[in-house]
Amino acid sequence: MSEQVPHKLSYRRMSRRIILQASAALLSAPFVAKATAAFGKEKLAGAGEVVVYSYGGSFTENLRKSVSDPFTRATGIRVVDVTADNAEPQIKAMIEAGRVDWDIAIVNAFWPAYLDLQQAGAFTPIDYSLWEDEALKGVPESARLKDAVVAFQNANLLLYGDRAFPKGGPKNWADFWNVKEFPGPRGLSANSTNSDLAFALIADGFTQKGPWRLTDDKVDRALKKLDQIKPHITKWWTAGGEPIQLLINGEYALTSSYDGRALAAIRKGAPIRLVWDGAYVNDNYWIVVKGGPNSANAQKFIAFVNRAEVAAAFTQGTAFPGPNLNQLKYLPPDLVPLISISPDNAAKVVRFDVPWFLEKRPDGKTNTEYLQERWLSWRAQ
Repeated sequence: MSEQVPHKLSYRRMSRRIILQASAALLSAPFVAKATAAFGKEKLAGAGEVVVYSYGGSFTENLRKSVSDPFTRATGIRVVDVTADNAEPQIKAMIEAGRVDWDIAIVNAFWPAYLDLQQAGAFTPIDYSLWEDEALKGVPESARLKDAVVAFQNANLLLYGDRAFPKGGPKNWADFWNVKEFPGPRGLSANSTNSDLAFALIADGFTQKGPWRLTDDKVDRALKKLDQIKPHITKWWTAGGEPIQLLINGEYALTSSYDGRALAAIRKGAPIRLVWDGAYVNDNYWIVVKGGPNSANAQKFIAFVNRAEVAAAFTQGTAFPGPNLNQLKYLPPDLVPLISISPDNAAKVVRFDVPWFLEKRPDGKTNTEYLQERWLSWRAQ
């Protein structure tokens, strides 16, 4: 992910900068998985190394403390960190050059390059035979794909300031639109097109189980609803830290925001609240690059990071939750209600039908590109 995501792409995924800032401060002293030989067990024990791509900076630092170093102590396999602005273009370049130097990377399905690589067979199937029974039961089937495993979830959701609503704040996106009962300056993202459209639909009473598609009729409905709230948006935020700071300063009473930054701020005492009803959740995947130098060790790393205790350490270290639900019993009790994999929160979130957004329309544009054009046209009015 690039340090400054191009405007054309910024609405599709979180920027590398946002992820680094969210993980810059640990949520608490991280739980470190017991890194003994017994914990590694024979099927994960090995030698040599494994090359793992991540975002660099504090994210990679915290990944090393919470996962990589315990993995080495448990298995004898050394983890070599590599970083880059974007994983997908780097993987494509390595494959085209016929020299793959990485073993593992984190990728995002909303990035068109991911779909191209996946369809080209660039990823090695995940060896689930190395996984403990606990991990197979704790990680939902939807997170365990043939050639990818969810690494973490990130969300865009509703936040409000405690001081703005001392008697109780908004409970959902309909309340965000209710300026009479919940007065005050509001914020929405300038670039999170799909999320903002989804929030407007929810505020208008639209409900749907299963992955969402933002078809033309839904876009028309969403923009009409956004017309109502547009005069009350005092600032369209563009950087991940903005909504948090503006809430703390009192320049926002309520706003949308990314969960990682909000979580870190709350754990440091910021007087803000998360509202998970109608939050948009997106998955980021671990993949094993086909042709990598240490594929067997890569499979062992993937199996290790998805164990419940290690998953809990990853979540605390990075501020983004891994998928193993069994980790909940290892997390601080006050953290569980704040993360997307909490059962109560998971039941309230929205997910998109990602492949549909990358499909091409009759004019050759993807659905995502079309939605961005509609959004920019509306914003300019």
